[in-house]
Amino acid sequence: MKNIEELISNTNIKLTSARMAILEILFESSKPLSYEDIKNKLSMDKATFYRNISKFEEENIVNSFESNDKKRYFEVKKNAHSHFICSECSKIECIHKEANIQLAGYQIDNIIIKGICKTCIENK
Repeated sequence: MKNIEELISNTNIKLTSARMAILEILFESSKPLSYEDIKNKLSMDKATFYRNISKFEEENIVNSFESNDKKRYFEVKKNAHSHFICSECSKIECIHKEANIQLAGYQIDNIIIKGICKTCIENK
């Protein structure tokens, strides 16, 4: 697994303390995080966070997607994988099984699968 310096070495990003803080949190997480999930761990305002996240997305370092709760979730691009979003509890899980979906003429970066998670099914 790459470290943060390796991750940005081939980009146009200057590694500031704010950027390092965001990347460290995302890098160490085992699941995608929203701004609300990490805002208390950062000493920066919302605008600074989103400006840096936007730069990471431009440089292809961070993936993002919107969940059922209308929040945007972010994760460092370490390895390609799908996400399962529960339509009942909005829990997000990383799915590391290969999703062999191909579309001629397209490059697929992210696959979102929606349904009901095991916990919600068991609680019914």
